Amino acid sequence: MTIAKSNNKSVTKKFVRYVSQNVLGMIGMSLYILADTFFISESVGANGITALNIVLPIYSFIFAIGAMIGVGSAIRFSINKNKGSKSKTNYFFNALFWGTTIGLIFSLIGLFFPGQVVSIMGGDSTIVEVGRGYTMIFMSFAPFFIWNHIFNAFVLNDGSPSIAMSATLFSSLFNIIFDYVLMFPLNMGMEGAALATALSPIVGVMICFIHIFSKKNTTSLKPQKPSFKKLVYSCQVGISSFVGQISSGVITIVFNFLILGLTGNTGVAAYGIVANVSLVGISVFNGVSQGSQPLFSEHYGKGDKDDIKILRKLSIITSLLLSAIMILLIFVFTDFIVGMFNSENNLLLEKYAVVGLRLYSIGFIFAGLNVVGSGIFSATNFPKWAFATSMARGFVLIILSAVVMSILFGMTGVWLAFAVAELLTLIITSVGLTKITKF
Repeated sequence: MTIAKSNNKSVTKKFVRYVSQNVLGMIGMSLYILADTFFISESVGANGITALNIVLPIYSFIFAIGAMIGVGSAIRFSINKNKGSKSKTNYFFNALFWGTTIGLIFSLIGLFFPGQVVSIMGGDSTIVEVGRGYTMIFMSFAPFFIWNHIFNAFVLNDGSPSIAMSATLFSSLFNIIFDYVLMFPLNMGMEGAALATALSPIVGVMICFIHIFSKKNTTSLKPQKPSFKKLVYSCQVGISSFVGQISSGVITIVFNFLILGLTGNTGVAAYGIVANVSLVGISVFNGVSQGSQPLFSEHYGKGDKDDIKILRKLSIITSLLLSAIMILLIFVFTDFIVGMFNSENNLLLEKYAVVGLRLYSIGFIFAGLNVVGSGIFSATNFPKWAFATSMARGFVLIILSAVVMSILFGMTGVWLAFAVAELLTLIITSVGLTKITKF
């Protein structure tokens, strides 16, 4: 009995350490998008926010690929490491090779077709003109965004959560500072915001090298023959991370087109505020999910069912607590938050954003459980449940909910569609969570 208590305390202590540091890191990473939005609203106005919101799904797609390859490969690395398998050393270089290859495709598209990208995403001629330079710059640096996810995931899974957190926080701090410097003293406008964002992942990767060159490092950068089969194998358990990132992009695309039809560019600008604030909330849940993932993978590799039950309980409680805090803060400070991004004092923009932010945030209570649950499925080698949950919340149910609710209730339905989709997804998540200890 004494041993069980000691183990419980040990698992809880590690959970608090890993999750708290990763949540801080993810908040830091999401804050630079808020900084972009704030500085762009001050420098360019509502059209700048609209342009940023139009291209945000491209960010999400690049980040999603980086997260899927990075987290998925790191999970395979961690499970094999705890099983004592020699093949653990094969995953790091393989992830970097394929991440670079895919990232270069985005770079070429951004360099040669930036205006077409903005147009395809729903921008009219005015928004294309505002967003072309921004899109070209940030897409050109796509390989570095993907590298940042890969390095961070491996450093975290190799036992250095503090370095992983520092890499994320300092890259975000760099971005926020240089957002201001490039946009205002140097008067570079949207292009300055893009350049600050594009350079920030390089800072994160450089900090991760502190672990890579340390004696604690058990990963390997030794060049090896790339394996597409190993990439697919890793992506199977990284799918929840992919959908966790890309779902915000899919939601943004669907909502942008629906809102354009209902209210025009002002409504999209309002949604830009709502979407960017919600990114911080989802980042918090991703922090819980990714922070606990190494622990789930470790104990899954060792076959510790009781410890997995403890971690599952801690993850659920943490998610519920954080979602309640965020919803409370949003309801109390709605006017202040919207005012930060409404430099032109646009009353219609304010009206849409205040109502939207409050209604949209209700979905956090369900989204947190789904993000955490999907991460648990991946970390404990239940890829089918991870895929089902992720597809439901990231694609199928959110699209159906948005279309149906907008038809029935207009803009109010659009704002509530997120909560409806997450609530329906929670049914799938709840069933899956009852099965994860039966391995």
